[in-house]
Amino acid sequence: MRPTTRSVPMPCHGPEPAEQAAAEAAGQLADYVHRHPRLLVLTGAGVSTDSGIPDYRDARGAWKRRQPVQHSAFLSDPALRQRYWGRSLLGWPVIRNATPNLAHQHLAELERLGYTNLLVTQNVDRLHQKAGSRAVIDLHGRADQVLCMDCAYRCDRDQVHEWCAELNPGFLHLTAGVAPDGDADLEADFSRFRVADCPHCGGILKPDVVFFGDFVPGERVNHGLDHLRQADGLLVVGSSLMVYSGLRFCRYAREWGKPMAALNLGRTRADDMLDLRLNAGITQTLSHCLDLLTP
Repeated sequence: MRPTTRSVPMPCHGPEPAEQAAAEAAGQLADYVHRHPRLLVLTGAGVSTDSGIPDYRDARGAWKRRQPVQHSAFLSDPALRQRYWGRSLLGWPVIRNATPNLAHQHLAELERLGYTNLLVTQNVDRLHQKAGSRAVIDLHGRADQVLCMDCAYRCDRDQVHEWCAELNPGFLHLTAGVAPDGDADLEADFSRFRVADCPHCGGILKPDVVFFGDFVPGERVNHGLDHLRQADGLLVVGSSLMVYSGLRFCRYAREWGKPMAALNLGRTRADDMLDLRLNAGITQTLSHCLDLLTP
């Protein structure tokens, strides 16, 4: 019989109760790590928000803005590609220039201490690697690379960004709010935006990330599941698990009898599967947890 799920609620009043909740959550998390010392960690957008990268969903798991670009629409609709790359001209530098926050650094320290066997991230910002995590699977790809959908030509995102800037100097003076994954909250006439095509074959260039409606490459999934089989348990950090690519790890963990814990502000789609649900600040909780784990 699975143990009863425990939950640490997030108080609503002021910084002191929030800090107290994080300290209490950290005690439970440290106990979980001690009992399951080789964890597979699954992370989502909530880990990167302190680095200035917005997330897509609110605490209830609902969309904060309209849904991201669909894979099939990106390939079939030239006007949508104009809009995507036009907004990316403003949004990509935010991702490129982002730096790891303390949550990334704490997770890298968990690996260094030997408490994790793999980190699987749904984020495409590469901040875990920048923070020092070594065993990482970028489940949804990486935003800093661009791939030709026709000939498989590959280059750095910065190169395509420069091409788009040279082709569309009139867009460089525009400003817009930051949106997730290199997007920007820009509404403009994109009909004259010139999209940079593949320099080798003239094909469609697309960031090397898994858009909605596309499939995560099987080798990434299988690699992660192989490590989950060997792990003592699963720890989800900063993900609502609303996307199946992340939720599948919880479903397999349940099938294989692996214990599961989640540290996330707000509900997750796997709440009914969890052994431990921690609704507390991610950075503060991880910081206190490491204090308890560090010899």
